[in-house]
Formats: sequence, C-alpha cells, structure tokens
Amino acid sequence: MNLLIIGSGGREHAIADCLRRDAPDATIHAAPGNPGMRGTAELVDIPAGDIHALVEFSVEHRVDLTVVGPETPLAAGIVDRFREAGLPVFGPDRAGARLEASKAFAKRLMRERGVPTADHETFDDPEAALDYVSGHDEPLVVKASGLAAGKGAIACESRAEARTAIREMMIGGRFGEAGARVVIEEFMRGVELSVFFVADGERAVPLLTSRDYKRVGDGDRGLNTGGMGAYAPAAPSGPAFIERVRRTIAQPVLEAMSEAGAPYRGFLYAGLMLTEEGPRVVEFNCRMGDPETQVVLPLTRSNLLEPMLRVAHDDSLRGWHPEAATGAALVTVMASAGYPEGSDSGRPIKIPAFDPEKVKVFHAGTAIRGDRLVTAGGRVLGVAGFGTTLEEAARRSRKAVEHIRFEGAHSRADIGWHELEPARLPAGERALIASPGDPRP
Repeated sequence: MNLLIIGSGGREHAIADCLRRDAPDATIHAAPGNPGMRGTAELVDIPAGDIHALVEFSVEHRVDLTVVGPETPLAAGIVDRFREAGLPVFGPDRAGARLEASKAFAKRLMRERGVPTADHETFDDPEAALDYVSGHDEPLVVKASGLAAGKGAIACESRAEARTAIREMMIGGRFGEAGARVVIEEFMRGVELSVFFVADGERAVPLLTSRDYKRVGDGDRGLNTGGMGAYAPAAPSGPAFIERVRRTIAQPVLEAMSEAGAPYRGFLYAGLMLTEEGPRVVEFNCRMGDPETQVVLPLTRSNLLEPMLRVAHDDSLRGWHPEAATGAALVTVMASAGYPEGSDSGRPIKIPAFDPEKVKVFHAGTAIRGDRLVTAGGRVLGVAGFGTTLEEAARRSRKAVEHIRFEGAHSRADIGWHELEPARLPAGERALIASPGDPRP
C-alpha cells in the first residue's frame, strides 16, 4: 500500500507515526515532510501548496490514500483536484474547508442551525465595525475571518483595544486578505476544550478530547501563538458530554453542509468554550489541530487507516467506533527565539535518545544543514510525554525538554495546569471540568 501525507509540521509527523503503526508494511511518503519523519516516511521535495505536482506524484506512484494535514491546501481545493483525478484523499473539499477558511461563513451556518456560539456580527467595512464596537459591552473579541495561522483572534479588554485591532486588520493589513473581513463577538467566559471528529458526510465519530494553550507565556500571558502545548484526554470527557457535543454541535453542521450539496468528509475540529450554559463553539477547524494531534493520535489505539480509507472512498463510518484510550499524554512545544513575532533559524539542535514508550519528540520547524539538525521555524519541536496519569506524562515531557538544546529555545512549564493545578481556576470554572459528565446544562 502506498500512502501520502501532505504537510511538514508536528501534526504531520504524528499522522505519519499513526499510519506506520496501522500499516507497518506500507510505503509512506511525506510531502515535504520534515527530518524527524525520516525512517517512518520517505520525504518528497514537493511543497504542500503545489497541488499540481502533488497530483502528478500521486498518479505516478499509484498512491492508495492521501492525507492532507494543513488547512491552507484544503482551503485552496486540493481535495477537489485529487478527486477529479480519481485519487483517494482524506480531508474536506474546498466547500467544506470554508468552516475554517471563513469564520463569517461558519458563524452564519451556526446561527441558522442553532449551534451554540458567541453572539457576533460580521463586517467588511472598517467604519461600520468601529461604530459597532462603540456600543458593545466590554470585553469583546475581534477575529480575522480568513486563515491567519491560528493568530487571528484577539481578545480585547476594552473598546479602545478592539478599535486598534480592527484598524490593524482591516486598514493596516495585519493578516493580509484574511483580515479584510472581521467577526466581532462577545467575550465568552469559561474553559476551552477541543473535540475532534472523523466525519463521513453524514455522521461524526468522536476521538479524544484535548486542551491546548495558545498564549506564549506561563500563566496564559503574552501573545497568541499557533499553540505552545496540549494534553489529552481533557476533562470533561465522559460519554454523556461527548454525545451532547456530537448531537448539538457536530451533527447539525454536517446536516447543513450535506443539505447544501457539500457533504463534509475528513477531520472536524470543534474548539469549544465550556460555559455555565453548556459548551459553545469558539471555532471550527477543517483538520486536526497542532499540537493537539501530538497527544490525541498516540493515545488513539484503534486503527485510523480503516476509517480514513472508508471516507476517502465515500463509504460510511457506520459501525466504526474507536476504542477507549488509556493513560494520558502531554506535549510541550519548544519554540525558537523571537516566536511568535518572528523566528530564529539555523541554530543546531541536540536531542538525546528517549524511551519511545515514555517520550516522543515530534519535529515541526527543523531542517538538515550539511550533517546537522537545525531550527527552521517558530515552533521547532513538540516534546510529548506519556504516562498512566497526567502528572506522569507532564513530568516526563518537562524533564525531556530540559535535556534538549538549541540556542534561544523557550517553552511553557505549565501546560496542563487546568487539571494539574485546579486551584488556580475560579471556583465556577473549576466546576466545569471537575466531573467526567456534563457541565451544568
């Protein structure tokens, strides 16, 4: 069997490991991949955005399944092109990818289907957006509608901060075309949680819950990033809660897409805010999150290749349910100097050998220069620890970080604090994640 993974980050590294486990005899290609994937996959020197070359490669090598990792090629219609060429591919088509590529589209769909989310309005005109803010309660959130590498949502404590965010996005071009349209929404109070689904166009089958950390610094301080760490499973994760999310959030979205003639197939990421009123959607992603993939997939013991092949061939997921995972995983991201405002590349990296049952290092921003492994991006490595408890997984991840070296490296030391140090949470928020069942209805 020939498999192709498109992408080069920690998410794709984790997908490669998962597919190698599920298909030990398969030939796995990664385009373009990264140095950490060598030995698991054969690296192909084709950028993730070169759709024409990727189609040609897949035809020439008779690829049996392509898995698309990042959102940008999905939004550009890579799945549509593969399907036109008769190539099995796992991921949503361009119409489905609008759930992530256009927050305005996703918000409109949620409003029409009664999916719980923040009250919001969408603006193409900066003056209209500024006028709206003047009469809006504080705090509030300003979001670039398009793809902004996970950094396009700005929580604003005051109207003045919101006006600054609007001007930077809509007038100053801070996020390019992605920020030409903005969504302004109420600030939801609660605890964030991620739930991932595998979707076949009609039904959504849940994977593990996880929780990621966007702020660059300990204590959730500093700028937003693409993600500085994550852990899984994250509470609440009981069957009653997961079924509630599936029934009230994932299924209505799939039904709406199907009725519009655009059945959604692939991974569906629901970023949630746990509130006193119940779970509400922060955002949807049309792919697995990164770094959440680095903890969710290693704990997913069921074979994922089978459902991916079913979806790629337009077959049903009926009867497929992943086995309940045991243990816990926590990943700490090691970033380069200057991240998230910039990145420092070319710094030599030293990674000692670790017991793979206890620690796995996922590459995200690395490269080979001569015979040396060097930094090549903002988020460089994801250092995942595994254990029977979250405490054990966290200890192994953090200890491993201390033994990895590159100049300018920085990371958070408090990933997982929601459950490792619950006293830091306000009592009301602590109650939302204390039980394995539903938050307060």
